[in-house]
Amino acid sequence: MTAHPEATTQESIERVAPALVEAARAFSTATLHEAAGQTGALPSAIKPICSTFRVAGSAFTVRSPGGNNLWVHRAIYSAQAGDVLVVHTGGQYDYGYWGEIMSTAAKARGIAGLVIDGCVRDGKLLQQLGFPVFARGLCIRGTTKDPGVKGWINVPVLLGSDDVMVKSGDLMVGDGDGVVCIPRAEAAAVLSGAQKREAKERDILERLRAGESTLDLYGWR
Repeated sequence: MTAHPEATTQESIERVAPALVEAARAFSTATLHEAAGQTGALPSAIKPICSTFRVAGSAFTVRSPGGNNLWVHRAIYSAQAGDVLVVHTGGQYDYGYWGEIMSTAAKARGIAGLVIDGCVRDGKLLQQLGFPVFARGLCIRGTTKDPGVKGWINVPVLLGSDDVMVKSGDLMVGDGDGVVCIPRAEAAAVLSGAQKREAKERDILERLRAGESTLDLYGWR
């Protein structure tokens, strides 16, 4: 029996403006997290497979059945160029949900990257391909492709113990430190705040180099 994907797939979503996505590339995930009021940080276990990987784009969410990656395959062909696939695996992390074949397919489609609350495999090959993958780790355990198991595309997904709800179209940014999610409606304001924060920090760094102390600069005495 097949779970008909069209019944649980939302094809049309609102995305972050391309100019905002491009602007987000200038900031670290830590800066964006702070500018967003210390919100949006995904679980620290979700890290880039290669430390140099960076990604920015609109979230294209997948709620995948645990141990089954058929819905992730489907998402590759539903997403648009520039989207970031954000995959929830129902807490069943220890499967290789993604590998060389899927990275090759996603790269050919122009997808910006993958953020998955689970594991992937083919680690060295993923690094060589250069398609940004952010995951909990590596696991060789295979997945099923059972078409009778229901999944969802473009529904909100809850990631991690800090209850970060990612909605389709939210701004996703990842770097060597981790991944942050910025709600689409707040993206412009957060980016403006990030710019001001970086300007302030440049001034602080100059004053520290000149001999002032963090205790004085931040009023912690």
